[in-house]
Amino acid sequence: MPSAALLACALAVSVYANSLVNGFAYDDARIILDNTELHSLETLPGAVFKPYWHGKDGELELGLWRPTTTLLLGLEYAVAGENPALYHAVNVVGHGLVTLLVVLVLAHLVAVPIAFTAGLLFAVHPVHVEAVSNVVGGAEVVATAFFLLALLVHLRGPSSWSRVLAVAALYGLAFGAKEGAVTLPGVIFLVDAARRRLDFTDLPEYVREHWRTYAALAVVAAVMLTARAQVLGSVANPEVAPGARLLLEIPRVWTLAEVWTHYVRLMVFPLDLASDYTPSVIPISTGFHALNTIGLLLVLLILAGALFSWRQPEMSSRSASARVFGFGVVWFAITVSPVSHVFFVAGVLLGERTLYLPSVGAVVILAWLLVSLTRRRREVGLAALTLVVALMGWRSWTRTPTWLDDGTVFETLISDYPHSGRSQWRMGDIYMAQGRQSEALRAYREAIPNLGAHYGLTTEIGRKLLAAGNLRGAEGLLRQAWREAPDFASAPALLGVVYSQMGDAERTEQALIAALELQPGNGVSHHLMSWALSQQGRWGEAADARRRVIELGEDVWQQFMWLADLRARVPTAEPRALHPGHLREPGDPPATSTAAIHLRRGRSRGVVPRPLPPNAPAGSTPTTSGGGSHRWRAEAPAPR
Repeated sequence: MPSAALLACALAVSVYANSLVNGFAYDDARIILDNTELHSLETLPGAVFKPYWHGKDGELELGLWRPTTTLLLGLEYAVAGENPALYHAVNVVGHGLVTLLVVLVLAHLVAVPIAFTAGLLFAVHPVHVEAVSNVVGGAEVVATAFFLLALLVHLRGPSSWSRVLAVAALYGLAFGAKEGAVTLPGVIFLVDAARRRLDFTDLPEYVREHWRTYAALAVVAAVMLTARAQVLGSVANPEVAPGARLLLEIPRVWTLAEVWTHYVRLMVFPLDLASDYTPSVIPISTGFHALNTIGLLLVLLILAGALFSWRQPEMSSRSASARVFGFGVVWFAITVSPVSHVFFVAGVLLGERTLYLPSVGAVVILAWLLVSLTRRRREVGLAALTLVVALMGWRSWTRTPTWLDDGTVFETLISDYPHSGRSQWRMGDIYMAQGRQSEALRAYREAIPNLGAHYGLTTEIGRKLLAAGNLRGAEGLLRQAWREAPDFASAPALLGVVYSQMGDAERTEQALIAALELQPGNGVSHHLMSWALSQQGRWGEAADARRRVIELGEDVWQQFMWLADLRARVPTAEPRALHPGHLREPGDPPATSTAAIHLRRGRSRGVVPRPLPPNAPAGSTPTTSGGGSHRWRAEAPAPR
């Protein structure tokens, strides 16, 4: 058995070896390169207890917290920096280790030939390309490795306290790598039930044998969910799949039945692959039609077959019981449940990377069928096995280069699915970069209905329109985003930039009051607020805003000159020395306007970004060059 597991492991590494030349693509830049807290071992511990995916400048965007993955990425960055080769090597080796564990775990449940064949199929299955060949897809690989290792420890002996604690620790690491690992208790029950006759009368005895395991897992799950709520503000992901908000209002079965057909297709015949399954690829259905009716009937047929097969003899390492069909189906159903939209609407309609762990159930069924064919007709069975492994390996090898970089990912997506919402979004970005604004707007108009009123999409397009000087277009999109998500600061902060460039001081102030309430440490917003207030002749409040800019760290001499000019315009202001130690003297007159109240709230929260001087372009963000001097980069100032 060890030699069979190692052979499957070697095949897995070989098939994905060409991913070592890939760079960073898709979400890699946002999660690794843009997260500066990963870039130092000093700040890494703090990053572990912050959201895995967040907006710019720390604004929470998606409800994800993955401490195990964050820690691993931080350690990889400490070794390799921004060289992607190490990250890809870790993913490839990790996939090899997961393949080895698949063989070892299944060897406790089925005959060795079936376990080995399942390992070969898992090693080369094309649905794994996104998880293995994209750096951040490695979260699936890490979670599955700890998940299977915990399962293997459970299978190898009685439920002693030492074994229970080991399983619980591995469960915590798996859960911290990816949320789908929460399903481990259900899979443990499944493997125990598959190896014995377990009905309702046997449950009391089973509970007496394994109560310690489930109690420990319950404690770990409770701790992880509590920590998740502390970090994110809620247990569940608040974001629904882009363009899928309608699923909250209509029966989901109409759409899920069609998604189920894609599950079966991707497991059995994974020729067509995609990095995007937004509703323009899998449409939201508002009733039954031919395809989702077929999907529903197919699922009912599979479930009936699983129920029938469960009546067969128990699974063991010395048998090839037909119960393996039911085992595989239930494994898939349990492990895919967090992203299946059955219990709640998940953050992706369908993602190939999310099928990494569930595919174990599929490959064990395929392996059982191929081994059964080999036992009946040896030559035909071996030829079929060789052909399946070769074709799957070829498809994985040829698919991996499509994850080379952002350009390659989106070129492939546009070529394969030009009607995809993300394809249209990307095409709009390309046209905008080329100065073809009218074509870019047409592409964006296609993307927005497909992806729905997605906050990230509308604010990002608003940024681009702002940078291109299309102030009216930017205003419309940003006001829509603000209405859809009033608790995010990006839209009102960007609107402040838009209105300042329009020369509308009053609307600039109104937008920035909301932005500063949500993000009081945004120096750019304080800078623009000072301008807006000064344009209205409210010199004292403008001086308060300028002082806030200085307190946030922009204490260059020009700031003091601008502050002095504002103070000189205040009729009741008394002259005083202008340096940081005198900024908050007891004699300062209190500011009572709404804007000043928000500014004082901001001081108490202590966030310190880099602000702008008044003579910088209103749509700029500051960067620091050598020696502490400042240069200005023309782009939108507020986070998405």
